[in-house]
Amino acid sequence: MQQAIIGFDLDDENHWFAILACGHTQHVRHNPPWQNRSWVMTEQGRLEKLGILLECKKCEQRID
Repeated sequence: MQQAIIGFDLDDENHWFAILACGHTQHVRHNPPWQNRSWVMTEQGRLEKLGILLECKKCEQRID
């Protein structure tokens, strides 16, 4: 299920994660060559990603 990014924060290891509209979180690491997300390293880059949709695996796993 896709959810909008509403914010960002750092975990205990200083890795960025997105805060999703559903309340769940998802890491958005910049870890080349596996994950190329240089935008997460700047405040401007993170601001530009607010509102985009990410797949929330926790929402998909929820059984209602």
